[in-house]
Amino acid sequence: MPFITLDEVRDLTYQVWAASFALSALAGVLIHRGHFCTMGAISDWLVMRDATRLRQWALALAVAMLGFGLMAWAGWLSPLQTIYASPQLSWLSALLGGSLFGVGMVLASGCSSKSLVRLAAGNLKSLVVLLAMAVAAMATMRGLTAVWRVQYLDSVSVDLAHGPFAGQWLAALLGLSLPTGMGLCALLVSLVLLAWVVKERSFNTLFNWIAGAGLGCVVVGLWWVSGVFGFVPEHPETLAPVFLTTHSGRMEALSFTAPVAYWLDAFMYYSDGSKRLTLGMVTVAGILVGSCLSALAQGSFRWEGFSHRDDLVRHIVGGTLMGVGGVLAMGCTFGQGLSGMSTLSLGSFLAVLGIFAGTTAAVQWQLRQA
Repeated sequence: MPFITLDEVRDLTYQVWAASFALSALAGVLIHRGHFCTMGAISDWLVMRDATRLRQWALALAVAMLGFGLMAWAGWLSPLQTIYASPQLSWLSALLGGSLFGVGMVLASGCSSKSLVRLAAGNLKSLVVLLAMAVAAMATMRGLTAVWRVQYLDSVSVDLAHGPFAGQWLAALLGLSLPTGMGLCALLVSLVLLAWVVKERSFNTLFNWIAGAGLGCVVVGLWWVSGVFGFVPEHPETLAPVFLTTHSGRMEALSFTAPVAYWLDAFMYYSDGSKRLTLGMVTVAGILVGSCLSALAQGSFRWEGFSHRDDLVRHIVGGTLMGVGGVLAMGCTFGQGLSGMSTLSLGSFLAVLGIFAGTTAAVQWQLRQA
């Protein structure tokens, strides 16, 4: 790539924001119209043995995984440049954080993405959930809770001999290059998921395929925007490679827990001059706008609030658990469930295992209470 000027970097930054906003707005429409919800998918299966939404989720993951794997195979991007590329696996944080997030999203009637979509459709309960989640997430990232997290949870880890990605382990086992190992592993796992998806004939409707495959394509698109389109090999000021607008300085895709907290932080402390608009924050705005337009077009926008105190308490507790758990696990049902697992990250598998376990336990508890 030829030398790029500061003006060109600024213009490219705007283009990355615009592309990220457009993709996330599309995701907002798909989540709203497709009723895409990880908690709902798990509860549908536990209560009614209906795996329709679980198959939507698996389809989205298969498409995201296959798309990321093919881009890695082609050499367009590398999983080692994502936020999931840690040589150590903080297994306790991943499992505990995922479990807390799973319990929290049951109490809060939905995960962070579902809360954004519901808020955009007029549900003020979700505003309370998101505020509680943002405060808890910021405290877990930078506050008193962060000290405890680093000292007692993140420090419990294991070294990964062949790296943090399943594709690396397959490459080491078969003597392949990393791109080939990533591509082959993604192909194998996505084919298994797709076989399970199409096994149920009643699932094979245009509605389900658009909802599931569409969200998978959005994740792939954001990986491309973040890791290919927004990548500058040599910044004109630092002369270092940079992924434009990402908070971590690495490639990122859809994730909502930390970006919602960054919006709250920017809203309260923007004047200190250190705040900047990031890709994650733009995707939060895109989800809100897309789902709001979808609700207005559908005629389903309506204001909704709390009817009694117990409902308020439950949603505040749920949002708090999601904020703490989302930071501990390094992502939510999108951040780890779709974006993280699309890279075949071993840490993401553990976090999602915790999310599913926490959700299952909380749903079963609610059934016993009922």
